[in-house]
Amino acid sequence: MTGALAPLAVARRGLDQCVHCGFCLQACPTYLATGDENDSPRGRIVLMRAAIAGELSLEDTSLTSHLDRCLGCRACETACPSGVPYGASLEAARASLFATERARPMAERVLLWLVAHLGAFVPLMALARLLRGTGLPRALARASFPMAMLAASEPALPSRRRAPSAAPARARIALLSGCVMRGLFAHVHRASAGALAANGYVITDAPGQACCGALHAHAGHHDGARAMARTQIAAFERSGAEFVAVDAAGCGAMMKEYGRLLADDPAWRERAAAFAAKVRDVTELLAEAGPAPGAAFPMRVTYDAPCHLLHAQRVSVPPLAVLAAIPGLELVPLTDADQCCGSAGIYNLEQPALAQAVVAPKLAHIAESGAALVATGNPGCQMQIGGGLLRAGVKTRVVHPVELLWASYGGARARPSTRLDS
Repeated sequence: MTGALAPLAVARRGLDQCVHCGFCLQACPTYLATGDENDSPRGRIVLMRAAIAGELSLEDTSLTSHLDRCLGCRACETACPSGVPYGASLEAARASLFATERARPMAERVLLWLVAHLGAFVPLMALARLLRGTGLPRALARASFPMAMLAASEPALPSRRRAPSAAPARARIALLSGCVMRGLFAHVHRASAGALAANGYVITDAPGQACCGALHAHAGHHDGARAMARTQIAAFERSGAEFVAVDAAGCGAMMKEYGRLLADDPAWRERAAAFAAKVRDVTELLAEAGPAPGAAFPMRVTYDAPCHLLHAQRVSVPPLAVLAAIPGLELVPLTDADQCCGSAGIYNLEQPALAQAVVAPKLAHIAESGAALVATGNPGCQMQIGGGLLRAGVKTRVVHPVELLWASYGGARARPSTRLDS
């Protein structure tokens, strides 16, 4: 089959693994929010099959609206007893939609262009940091969710520069710089580099990095995602690193799937598979190292699992092991910590009402936990949850798990409390 439908048709075998058992329904955040089975994984699979069979046009809104509303959180994959590769199938469907003439949302087109041209994106992020530093985004958080998200990217733990402790060398690693991470979460990168070095990892530079391509892949722009993947692979190959450390779950999930993304490229498939095998979430590396305990950090913390760490990468224990290694930290459980927060790249900008409906129960559960901090390992999740907490008037702040470990090593100042005032 040729034309726009070709990518989706290739995914037919994966779609046929679905037996419509319904285990995915209670795992799907959009189905729970809308109650519409067309907004569930098995409902969307029925729609995809109808498109392949020619029963639905790729431009039919009864197809496109429900595929657009999918978060791509892949919680259904964890729940599915039949092993349906829903995430890959969704990307294939969106690649088919991307090849049609339908108009793309302006926010999506602008952001995809920006992350593909970091020369323009980096200065824009510098301006965003300047705006964040004025305090205006925090003041406007109740009136504007984008402003609330920007305010939520502020460091929650005031940092101080500190040389990492000496430790026996373990492995040579390179840290993904990313796009949003380097722009708004440089403090997380510093914590990652410091904590990794304190646990014996030798950090090397990997100049020439690009965006990981996740936003392009999720939007169906596979040519753009493949181009970025090739750039990333070449950059990290030149670094000579044994592992690629990632402190953004969405980026890690994408890079671990470069082998699949470039499977049809004879010149790159083996390099892509070898690269993907080297990618590790920063908490995976730290958990493998121990990690070494630091000083007491008497803070009440809860943990929310990023979907692309838990469901896409199937990494669940390492973040908890990192938090458990921090003396004095009180880790309290979070109800439905495995449920999506509604961020999903730029989903919260394109589907704001549904994104807010998805995150609302999570905000309530965080407030009920009484935690001063909620730890999560993805920038989109940090901004979505943090922005929601700001608008709800909840004092809990959002941090990356590695920031807490670095704080216990003396890389940030902590204030013993059950709450952190803004």
